[in-house]
Amino acid sequence: MSITRRVFLKNGALAIVGTSIVPSFLTRAVYAAETAAPGKKRLIVLFQRGAADGLNIVVPHGEQAYYAMRPSISIPRPRNGQESAIDLDGFFGLHPAMTAFKPLWDQKHLAIVHAAGSPDTTRSHFDAQDYMESGTPGLRSTDDGWLNRALQADPEVGASPFRAVAMGGALPRTLAGSVPAVAMDNIRAFTVGGRGPKPSLASNTFEAMYEQSVDSVLHGTGNETFEAVKMLRSADPEKYTPAAGADYPRGRFGDSLRQVAQLIKANLGVEVAFADISGWDHHVNEGSVQGQIANLTREFSQSIAALWTDLGDLAESTVIVTMSEFGRTMRENGNAGTDHGHGNVMWLMGGRVQGGKIYGDWPGLGE
Repeated sequence: MSITRRVFLKNGALAIVGTSIVPSFLTRAVYAAETAAPGKKRLIVLFQRGAADGLNIVVPHGEQAYYAMRPSISIPRPRNGQESAIDLDGFFGLHPAMTAFKPLWDQKHLAIVHAAGSPDTTRSHFDAQDYMESGTPGLRSTDDGWLNRALQADPEVGASPFRAVAMGGALPRTLAGSVPAVAMDNIRAFTVGGRGPKPSLASNTFEAMYEQSVDSVLHGTGNETFEAVKMLRSADPEKYTPAAGADYPRGRFGDSLRQVAQLIKANLGVEVAFADISGWDHHVNEGSVQGQIANLTREFSQSIAALWTDLGDLAESTVIVTMSEFGRTMRENGNAGTDHGHGNVMWLMGGRVQGGKIYGDWPGLGE
């Protein structure tokens, strides 16, 4: 059987890569991860791809203009016994599908940053995601991502191959840079079919192929790849059982966060983890308390809440931050959806996060 390096890198669902500022609006999240409880600090970054509708996620139910501009897709004001916004502070409320977040808010582990996002005015998904992940709005020539640069600021000699991990078949833009990072679709694919204490024949074949490579870049990549495979196999995370109460919903996002918890709890040296959830581009039939927005916000919040529960004591030294490339228009369109806008909602969660509070200057929804 002939197996090329390209096929291995694709089917093995593995990517390893290897100037320079961290964007100011994300610096605090990085610092929070570095100044948390004693022990290894971790930062988990979650991207909502497609431009999430922040106004229907964290609802300004105290503002009449919100209801005037969204006659069919707005979330009703909080009302007992009915599907409506979950009140937070008398002005803002959660989408009713996000009940999993309310206990975290009450416990002050969860904070919200509203009307936040990139200062660039593009409404292109591709450009906006690139700017959010590079951390240089309006500048396309940046070689690396802000999350990789955060790691560059604290170089570690002999760091774990799992220091920076992304769940997915390709390395995200935010982790591109000189610090090696690993991307995997799932843990089983990453182990290249090897199970148990002995490497599989396929694993040995791939390792031999890399050892014989005359390409110095691929040779180095191969060595790091198989070192990571060996570490993962020895940790045996496939036999993982989430902590009691950690109820991950079915689907790609929940599965990604479950595996992030596996890798962190296996003590593999994870400092940074990345995952994303797509499907937020709701131009048509966005829905209100039911529909597309409800289904996604439910999956999103339940997955993150399960991750938080699953981490247990490790959550004290972990910070989770979420983002989307831009927001949606305040006014609904003629298709019961929303078009591309700007400001959005970011979530922060962590043991040392000052939660139970909405941060940022709310500009209002007037003209």
